[in-house]
Amino acid sequence: MSWELKSGTKIETTDYKTASVIQEIGRGGQGIVYCVNCAGEDKALKWYKPSALREPDKFYENLRRNIEAGSPADAFLWPQHLTKRMNGTFGYIMRLRPDGYEDVAKFLKAKVRFSNEFACVNAALKMVNAFKELHHGGYSYQDINDGNFFIDPKTGDILVCDNDNVAEYGATFGIAGKPGYVAPEIVLGKKAPDIFTDRFSMAVMLFLLMMLARPFEGKMTTVPCLTEKLEKQFFGESPVFIFDPNNDENRPVRGVHKNAYELWPTYPKYIRDAFIQTFTTGLKQREDRVTDHKWEELLLRLRDEMLTCPQCGWGVAYNLDDKDHVCPNKKCGYQFPQLLVLKGRRFGFVIHPGAKLYGARTKDEAGIDEVSGEVVQNKKNPQLWGIRNLSDSVWTETTPDGKRREIKNGDVARALRGIKISFDNADTIIE
Repeated sequence: MSWELKSGTKIETTDYKTASVIQEIGRGGQGIVYCVNCAGEDKALKWYKPSALREPDKFYENLRRNIEAGSPADAFLWPQHLTKRMNGTFGYIMRLRPDGYEDVAKFLKAKVRFSNEFACVNAALKMVNAFKELHHGGYSYQDINDGNFFIDPKTGDILVCDNDNVAEYGATFGIAGKPGYVAPEIVLGKKAPDIFTDRFSMAVMLFLLMMLARPFEGKMTTVPCLTEKLEKQFFGESPVFIFDPNNDENRPVRGVHKNAYELWPTYPKYIRDAFIQTFTTGLKQREDRVTDHKWEELLLRLRDEMLTCPQCGWGVAYNLDDKDHVCPNKKCGYQFPQLLVLKGRRFGFVIHPGAKLYGARTKDEAGIDEVSGEVVQNKKNPQLWGIRNLSDSVWTETTPDGKRREIKNGDVARALRGIKISFDNADTIIE
């Protein structure tokens, strides 16, 4: 009997639900994904090829445990129902991918583009946040690569698929992963997947998203055929980061790796330094790989500093570490004036019309999407700016001479030098 399923086939789950197969929607090395109707809702069913799993019983039990534990974050298309065994195999049911989400491969091939640089930064931030929650739950993903993500190019919202490989720390299913994505120690067979290998692979994905280039593919890898032996050499035995400051033998090739040359200098030094750390000393010193938490801090900062160049329309970082602020677009070179900055103990928010102040800066336990305020201009006098309170909390505005005023939801705190604004978890000053 064939293991493949036909339209109308009924599948029983271990929690006493029935799924009816509607149609095939994709297939890969491990099996086939079907659209099914389960308990009145359209879902996705991943159905395994019987020969695809090295230890099917162990894999089945891991799926069961993950389903019982529940998804660590909404971004994961997490297994929801485990099927009973049938035709010598099994599968699991998850949410369907909504319309509007695209494969990462389409971004890399320029078939799909982010609507703007803000959406790209948002995608990177959401990717890091999702894996931070996964790792906090005691899991490692084990096989992070460009096939694991769907992204909305308009907003940067992400979805993480193929979560069947997720396992608790210490557990492994012999997953080899993709060279160029997995850490060198996995390529060489020296280590099993863990949180340190996840950190390496996540940095690769962030580099792909932000630079639209691969961090270890430069002059050295520009060969007629990238054989298995060469992959082991370039990605396992002697990988060289294309922007290693101390080794230029694998620099991007002009005319071949155009994105790398154009986009790398547009990001602030603190972002580039994080990649350099992970992809140089972090190749062998696993503890040097930038953590999820640190990446989140860096990307939150980048989001706080992002604004649109009024001359060319690029989304650029107004890096607070720099004295001069020049648009990195080589065809533009706009010189930004000194802008006001709302400074807290651990952040600096650049004040410009339309900028959003996120809850992560104004209160504890806020989600990365939660907006607390927005910079607005006075309709009668556009030179006057302020920050409108969009939260349920009451802020306090204090002028340099000590006058205090409550800023409730809908009210506007003045954006003037020397003004202090107190939030739930932070006291700030505009400089």
